[in-house]
Amino acid sequence: MSTTMLITMLVCFAFSISIAVSIGLASIAGISIANANMLLVAKEIFNSINKFPLAAIPFFILAGNLMETGGISRRLVEFAKSLVGGIQGGLAASCVLTCMIFAAVSGSSVATTFAIGAILIPALIKHGYPVGYAAALQATSAELGVIIPPSIPMILYGVSAEVSIGELFIAGIGPGIFIGVALMIFAVVYARYKGYGKNDHVGKMDVLPATRQAALALLMPVIILGGIYGGVFTPTEASVVAVFYALVVGVFIYREIKFPDLVSIFRKSVISSAVVMFIIANAGLFSFMITRAGVPDMIGAWLADVLKSPAYFLLGVNAALFVIGMFIETSAAIIVLAPILAPVAMRFGIDPVHFGMVMVVNLALGMITPPFGVNLFAACTVAKISLDRIIPRLLPFVLVVIGCLMVVTYWPGLSLYLRDVVYHK
Repeated sequence: MSTTMLITMLVCFAFSISIAVSIGLASIAGISIANANMLLVAKEIFNSINKFPLAAIPFFILAGNLMETGGISRRLVEFAKSLVGGIQGGLAASCVLTCMIFAAVSGSSVATTFAIGAILIPALIKHGYPVGYAAALQATSAELGVIIPPSIPMILYGVSAEVSIGELFIAGIGPGIFIGVALMIFAVVYARYKGYGKNDHVGKMDVLPATRQAALALLMPVIILGGIYGGVFTPTEASVVAVFYALVVGVFIYREIKFPDLVSIFRKSVISSAVVMFIIANAGLFSFMITRAGVPDMIGAWLADVLKSPAYFLLGVNAALFVIGMFIETSAAIIVLAPILAPVAMRFGIDPVHFGMVMVVNLALGMITPPFGVNLFAACTVAKISLDRIIPRLLPFVLVVIGCLMVVTYWPGLSLYLRDVVYHK
């Protein structure tokens, strides 16, 4: 059965059929070979999406779209520029810092790419940065959208591996800040090495006016994350609070969202949410079938036999995930692989929350690696360039993130210290 599913999936990939449809067809093929009741398809698809934490996904997507249209992202850009934009390379660092703040609400790297990139890519080009470099910087910075909580991939990992989403969220703060700071330092050093951004100080607001202007935007992640960790509401409820806050600020305070705009915002959010939920539904069916076939146990036994220590296991998983992330969308990869790999990681004594951070950071790399990096396509769309112009500028950023991934992998305390403090473990 598992062989039939694998062959079916590879054939579908060869014909450029979407990931969601491919794994769905592979699951149906497996059911047919096993002579099982086809009602399993409907049952497991329903079970895959009938989970309360998944309700957070469409609300975080909607919150990100409301922030993009409502002027919140523009004010965050001005605030970030006021802090780090006064030095050579400061505008590039502002791009990273803005994405870090925006990510603390949106939960989506693609939304971050469009919302922040629409403002900062033209600004970077205007200040003398090559267009390919500006797009590569934006695509990489937006990757923080799935590492800094709240994060849609973290929600998916938590549901798939049966791990506390609250613990995953707080564990993501350390790695997210670490990777963000590393990217900021690299952006400044590289800009000075190449001679970019000598006029980055032009147009920079003073810190106080910029902070006053962005006060409501900055308050948003404080309310969302503070409410989650303070026990006021769950991560799912926080997503609804994020939508309500972004709606009130955008419509009634900043007044940049008109009521007719809501139609297009809701339509865009519904389409994005439907795509994600369709992937989840089919991946859930696929996970059920491979679990029924005993694949996780076989893989676990094989890995335990070949990779005899946690360090080698993590190295092998990172190498495999890096390659997988190039070809399979992050959400689908997490849903399919988390139920397989998380139990094996626990068998090696690795904390499932720490392993979740390793998976999320690694698969987030897939968003900026060819041939299917979604952030690359989003950044190219904003910058109005072809993919081949961004790839040569991308390699240094990929190497920086890989270096950070190794630190996250082999320094569990970076992910688990805050988790242990908050949850008293």
